Amino acid sequence: MKQTIHTVAEEIIQVLNNVEEEQALKLSRSLEGASRIFVAGEGRSGLMGKAFAMRLMHAGYEVYVTGETITPSIAKGDLLLAVSGSGSTKSICQFADQAKKAGAIVFAVSTNRQSKLSDISDHTLIIPAATKKRLPEEPSTIQPLGNQFDQSLHLLLDAILIETITQSSKTDNEEMTGRHANLE
Repeated sequence: MKQTIHTVAEEIIQVLNNVEEEQALKLSRSLEGASRIFVAGEGRSGLMGKAFAMRLMHAGYEVYVTGETITPSIAKGDLLLAVSGSGSTKSICQFADQAKKAGAIVFAVSTNRQSKLSDISDHTLIIPAATKKRLPEEPSTIQPLGNQFDQSLHLLLDAILIETITQSSKTDNEEMTGRHANLE
């Protein structure tokens, strides 16, 4: 078991080491510059997106998850964070297209720089991880399906948020704790 844990951790470290820092910094600046933030993703990518949306809320950002009943319409000055490992998830590409038409900035997070989602988006953050498709350009992994992408996505988005709130001095742990759910 320890060897499997070590291998998974090493895989994630390698993926994160290969992320282009300027892309991550661009996302950080985009979060800071957005009026409101919308997060879109399907399946496991969507779950990681929802986790990030929760962290953004804790940090004091006005954030919404697409598809929820209380999500308002997106507008100019807003940011759509569109997450799709393949970059070809139809609903996410559709959301990205609609957001662009509304004047919002679209920031794709994907493994595929040559994807439909990347083409639609204003900016793209590439996470060079394996997906369930196991394309030749993807790194090898012992993990099934898109686990390597999902885990790398989760940790990278956490790191971007930490960097963002550290640089902006927008909030601290005490304030974030005060925003944590209390109807538990």
